[in-house]
Amino acid sequence: MRASTTVKQERFNNEMLPHMDTMYHYALFLTHDRDAAQDLLQETFLKSYRFLDKFKEGTNEKAWLYRIMRNTYINNYRREKRIPDLVEYDDQISAYQMQRTETIDRENLSARIDTDLFEDEISSAIATLPERYKSVIVMRDVEEMPYEEIAEALEIPLGTVRSRLHRARAILFDLLKGYARKRGYSVGERFAPADLVMAG
Repeated sequence: MRASTTVKQERFNNEMLPHMDTMYHYALFLTHDRDAAQDLLQETFLKSYRFLDKFKEGTNEKAWLYRIMRNTYINNYRREKRIPDLVEYDDQISAYQMQRTETIDRENLSARIDTDLFEDEISSAIATLPERYKSVIVMRDVEEMPYEEIAEALEIPLGTVRSRLHRARAILFDLLKGYARKRGYSVGERFAPADLVMAG
């Protein structure tokens, strides 16, 4: 029994623990609260250890952890009404969103956002997104995960990842137009796909 526990602990240490910093970053964006993020992180890793035997060795550990954390967040925090009750943008992409406008000079979002800047307008805007949009924007534009890994982590089709990402960027564009103008960027009134591609 002890030998089996030791093997499990070693596997957990080798496969799951290296992703702890990344998962804490994601927990911060989900909860927008450091204490809640720590709680969510702890619960995620406790569950990952408990159910480690259900994880197929050699597959995507990060996607598995993202899935555990997201499901835990939804189950726990929606009950506590910590998920913002914000307007859900319509699933149809409106015509004005598809029109091209002047593009903004962009910096890598992952270089701009860290825990010390969590009250910054950009991170605050991301935190206000509905969860289904927040997850894809954080995974893609902050963590730079491939689309395929995002689809695996969220258990949604690849096309849904792309459409949610587009809508998330459109919402952020609307929220951050004033922020960009104050810093001297040329920003149009309407969102085009090139306007808010923050990380490649």
